[in-house]
Amino acid sequence: METFGTRLSEAVAARGPLCVGIDPHAALLTRWGLSDDVTGLERFARTVVDALADRVAVLKPQSAFFERFGSRGIAVLESIIRQSREAGALVLLDVKRGDIGSTMAAYASAYLDPASPLRADAITVSPYLGVGSLRPAFDAAAAHGAGVFVLALTSNPEGPAVQHAVTSGGRTVGQTVIDEISQLNAGAEPLGSLGLVVGATIGETCHDLSKVNGPLLAPGLGAQGGTPEKLRMIFGEGLRNVLPSYSREVLGAGPDQAGLRSAAARAADACRAVGL
Repeated sequence: METFGTRLSEAVAARGPLCVGIDPHAALLTRWGLSDDVTGLERFARTVVDALADRVAVLKPQSAFFERFGSRGIAVLESIIRQSREAGALVLLDVKRGDIGSTMAAYASAYLDPASPLRADAITVSPYLGVGSLRPAFDAAAAHGAGVFVLALTSNPEGPAVQHAVTSGGRTVGQTVIDEISQLNAGAEPLGSLGLVVGATIGETCHDLSKVNGPLLAPGLGAQGGTPEKLRMIFGEGLRNVLPSYSREVLGAGPDQAGLRSAAARAADACRAVGL
């Protein structure tokens, strides 16, 4: 069984590093001329998958926008996860789960176990009950060849109050998360399966990302203010492992599939120009 790190490396080599979010929020459904209901949700998600799943390395559906429609929305999510993977894209399910013990193990089973209809290639998780609390997700990922992306340095204005707080050991909370994931990825070839989430709009940071040896998801590019040119400043030597993530910048080009493909191609070209 190949690790997620291996599969991601192969996908990036074949398709480039671009990650595109699937974020069907109400305003975007309206912009596309769709109804804010399950019918609109399904048309939106299927259009994005049909346009991009055969050409980008990673698709990143945001679970909350499907969950708000209840069981029918979750059924749509299950369907697009399956369709995306069948078309060759890796699916990073953005769920940001974080809990302890059996609850974390249940989340891991829901999203990473091949027997689950919600099974994705990787998920996002929150480490703020302690990185050790995420062990069930790490174990499930190792068992099933999946990946886990841990929030480290996020772009929201409330984030630094926690992530930049200094621990008794002299490191920031964010650096502690970075260092623990780096240790877990040590020695992995060609790339570790545990990644970090680092916002593309955080600007200069004193944090060291050079030893992570895992994928670095950089959300917030495009309409949210992040630019490919700023990624080198943020990631330094870790730039080679960055997954640049676009959502509104690409999705705003819909509902025409050709428009979505062109927007994704422009984003990929902009990232390639800075060495990604």
